Amino acid sequence: MQFNRKSLTDEQLISLYHHLLLPRLIEEKMLLLLRQGKISKWFSGIGQEAIAVGATMALEQDEWIMPLHRNLGVFTSRKMPLHQLFMQWQGNKEGYSKGRERSFHFGSKEHFICGMISHLGPQLAVADGVALANQLQHKQKVALAFSGDGGTSEGDFHEALNVAAVWNLPVIFLIENNGYGLSTPINEQYRCKNLVDKAIGYGMEAVQIDGNNILEVYDTIRGVREYCITEQKPYLVECMTFRMRGHEEASGTKYVPHELFDSWGEKDPIKNYEEYLLDAGVLSAQSIDEIKLQTKKEIEQELQIAFQATAIIPNTEEELADVYAPSPIILEPDESERNNVSTAKPPRIIDAIKEALYMAMQNYPNLVLMGQDIAEYGGAFKITEGLVEKFGKQRVRNTPLCESAIIGTALGLSLEGFKSMVEMQFADFVSVGFNQIVNNLAKIHYRWGQNADVVVRMPTGAGVGAGPFHSQSTEAWFTHVPGLKVVYPATPFDAKGLLLAAFKDPNPVLFFEHKALYRSITGYVPSNYYEIPIGKAHVAQSGSDISIITYGAGVHWALQYAEQHPNISIEIVDLRTLLPLDYEAISNTVLNTGKVLILHEDTLTGGIGAEISAWITEHCFEHLDAPVMRCASLDTPIPFNLALEQNFLAQARLTTAIEKLLQY
Repeated sequence: MQFNRKSLTDEQLISLYHHLLLPRLIEEKMLLLLRQGKISKWFSGIGQEAIAVGATMALEQDEWIMPLHRNLGVFTSRKMPLHQLFMQWQGNKEGYSKGRERSFHFGSKEHFICGMISHLGPQLAVADGVALANQLQHKQKVALAFSGDGGTSEGDFHEALNVAAVWNLPVIFLIENNGYGLSTPINEQYRCKNLVDKAIGYGMEAVQIDGNNILEVYDTIRGVREYCITEQKPYLVECMTFRMRGHEEASGTKYVPHELFDSWGEKDPIKNYEEYLLDAGVLSAQSIDEIKLQTKKEIEQELQIAFQATAIIPNTEEELADVYAPSPIILEPDESERNNVSTAKPPRIIDAIKEALYMAMQNYPNLVLMGQDIAEYGGAFKITEGLVEKFGKQRVRNTPLCESAIIGTALGLSLEGFKSMVEMQFADFVSVGFNQIVNNLAKIHYRWGQNADVVVRMPTGAGVGAGPFHSQSTEAWFTHVPGLKVVYPATPFDAKGLLLAAFKDPNPVLFFEHKALYRSITGYVPSNYYEIPIGKAHVAQSGSDISIITYGAGVHWALQYAEQHPNISIEIVDLRTLLPLDYEAISNTVLNTGKVLILHEDTLTGGIGAEISAWITEHCFEHLDAPVMRCASLDTPIPFNLALEQNFLAQARLTTAIEKLLQY
């Protein structure tokens, strides 16, 4: 192994040694504690320390890093207190995730480290978002994201690199190629000769280096960092290395040929660097021994602090409270404004959403809009038309066809204090970004206190003959996910106020907009800025015979039925928000009528109606005069033919459902 110190001083060389040694000695201690049952799991980076340490030391302290399992050197090189790291690994409340996360699945905004999720690939797009935020703030900074060789097989790898290349983002993508994805060797992962070769397809510069040479890693990343900042472009670095332990300790290493351990053992990053320092006269054997002794002493002292941590006493209220970042105070309009009559032509839902977007862009200079064709074209439904001319292409951004990467980019923007909106061309397409939403956006505040200030707009629903992949009701996919807020307005008044509230909220909000209602529903909308609280239902019509609890198109189906049957006193509750639900409003309507029909366009099985029905039965049973009934669409995909579509929709069975409930 050839070391080249270039212009590094002796003090810098020694500092690198300290940082390189610390994670190795910590790991050796952790493996002992694992055998003693004092920690539950460990992903070893022994043999790979030079990559994490060299890369981290080459960056500024306030540049974001997205590490993975084997990057202990990132955490220690950022000088995170060891006793708090030990508490994290022991599952103590005083760790970085209050005992809620394992090993390295945590982050720290203070140290500019973004916690990983087990799916690995989504980290890469988060780095895109941070780099975009740096660009928009004119910061001379980079973001660095780690990937293993196995992770390069994921679609997220392609999407993140493509976005970074197309948008010219200063991101360093660093691959730790240790030869195996768990037990799968690289010859079963990819067919190109080297992973670094993939960069050419993205028009991206790249380099392959010896990942076990601390000076080569450090010098390369420093140079790459300078390139990314100067050129405002991404860069791919492939670090060749080997892990000397299993994927995690329980998996063992039987699948690895023994001779590989021998050959890579000779390339040990610490042993070779020590020999270099000795040969160069930078350190003596005695000073190396003293450094090791002092480092072990520090580890033991910090461990003793960690061992004194008190056992967790679960606090249910705290657990529930930490799912969401605190909600802001909402600027509600007077309720009288809802019923004001305007002499002007009343706006449609699409107009209300446009107005809310314009106001939000004015109100939040740090708000960035992203989506397919949303700039000059104005989006599939022309909702963002004209915004790029008013606010520019930096804030109104066309995206490549990659929902997962753009949602990850939105999260990266949040790390730097930005707000963002992602427009799904159709709500159906959110399925390819599902992981980022339910595992990254939704859980990040609960895991390590980081908010995800992201609004995902979702054109949804049937009634326009668009078939199985453009007409689905996907809202129930997300109402099961703690940490998300799911909003679904039915009127122009609510669409504007709820969208403005969604932008104000620091939590991830999925904002459903019914395509068939965009231009068919009108109503009074105050011209001034106002917000409607998320999680608060609205009584669209009071009544005493039966209650219809509904949302979206169902509100208008119910209102139409009520108008055609004035002899029936129907109370119609528009939920407006599906997560969190307004249980007080649900309870009140049960008390008012004693008979409840839950109406939704979504299919019957697993729809939100089942949850509401169960809650009413559990909490309001004694006030019911009939079983809670549901009216929903057929349990089939949505057909294209208009006659078949109308038969599919819940509206086709609404009259029968109401008559059945009245006759009970």
